[in-house]
Amino acid sequence: MVGMKKKSVGLGRLSLMLSMVQVLGAVGGGGVHPSKMRLVPAVYVLGDSTLDVGNNNHLPGKDVPRANKPYYGIDFPGSKPTGRFSNGFNAADYVAKNLGFDKSPPAYLVLKARNYLVPAALVMGVNYASAGAGILDSTNTGRSIPLSKQVVYLNSTRAEMVAKAGSGAVSDLLAKSFFLFGVGSNDMFAFAAAQQKLNRSATPSEVEAFYTSLISNYSAAITELYGMGARKFGIINVGPVGCVPSVRVANATGGCNDGMNQLAAGFDAALRGHMSGLAARLPGLAYSIADSYALTQLTFADPGAAGYANADSACCGGGRLGAEGPCQRGAALCGDRDRFVFWDSVHPSQQANKLGAKAYFHGPPQFTSPINFNQLANYNS
Repeated sequence: MVGMKKKSVGLGRLSLMLSMVQVLGAVGGGGVHPSKMRLVPAVYVLGDSTLDVGNNNHLPGKDVPRANKPYYGIDFPGSKPTGRFSNGFNAADYVAKNLGFDKSPPAYLVLKARNYLVPAALVMGVNYASAGAGILDSTNTGRSIPLSKQVVYLNSTRAEMVAKAGSGAVSDLLAKSFFLFGVGSNDMFAFAAAQQKLNRSATPSEVEAFYTSLISNYSAAITELYGMGARKFGIINVGPVGCVPSVRVANATGGCNDGMNQLAAGFDAALRGHMSGLAARLPGLAYSIADSYALTQLTFADPGAAGYANADSACCGGGRLGAEGPCQRGAALCGDRDRFVFWDSVHPSQQANKLGAKAYFHGPPQFTSPINFNQLANYNS
């Protein structure tokens, strides 16, 4: 991953798809203005609720986590809930904005239902992320789209793209596009909950086996996408999950759960090492790991420096730390939402998403490695 070459701008036959731009506006797609300068031709998103823009709204089942009700989306254009677990835009939106799009590409299941999948996939990308999703298929089974299935959906999308635009054009598109990953927190929550149910702590060998399973599945996803033609992977690691309000509220002092944080930090270290190894083995693979863990810990250490007044409570919720009641119409709602790190009992606020994406895109170096998202977008092997 050395050397940066000037980007080419031609997409051959794909330029013909720009005539679909106005049609795509009907589904609220991000990046529907072809005149806007983009660093990449498309963005493909895989992950969990931190990146979901509406896929879970279209999943059946009463236990599926959804953000399709007020006060979710209160600061989104039109003040409407869209399926984002945020008061406004989420991390996928802000990464896409930094790449030159209006917001995240639309949700896969929305595009599929409206027969706009191929046009969107060719001119802006697709968001496959699903709230509750894990790296492991066993995480929240039946209540989300796990990472492995998101990859299957992307592969199916690619086949439809090839049928429309040809394999050469699609290969060129995918090689230049940005693949955003953000998944793993739900696996940490599930593992911790299982140990709590057993009323004991996990043994070192159990933790090691857990990491091995996670890395194996993560590696399989990256490798499969690489085989489809993907080359640029922007990865948001797992943050300090032991510090979200829903976990803090279980502590009499409101403090973080250090054990859960250590679990997340251990996985992040394993992922960092594994991605370095993958890049060495897969020619042309480029990646950037955004260190959500480090950035969030720095924010907790001095919230005021980032403009926050509250770093431990939910803006929308009920009870202690805003974490004892759901975020819904009638819930307690903070006055200045940009001053809260957390929107609900688990998810960051729009402002936290905005500042996080800015850090990942531009650096500083301690929050991205081995390069930042901007360098990744401009990278050519």
